[in-house]
Amino acid sequence: MGDPRLASRLKEARTAAGLTQAELAERAGVSRKTVNTVENGVFVPSTLLALSLARALGVAVEDLFWLAD
Repeated sequence: MGDPRLASRLKEARTAAGLTQAELAERAGVSRKTVNTVENGVFVPSTLLALSLARALGVAVEDLFWLAD
């Protein structure tokens, strides 16, 4: 088995909440570019960032991110 990778439904959750990347970024206290890179799988969020994004969307962190084998 290879290393697991991080799967994300951040973009789906953000669009379901009716937020732009900039609006989510403002709520989470990060830059829009950070939201963009996490959504595109370029950047793996820290625990703190993942929790901040989940809180900003009003969902559990496990609903946004999980390990995909």
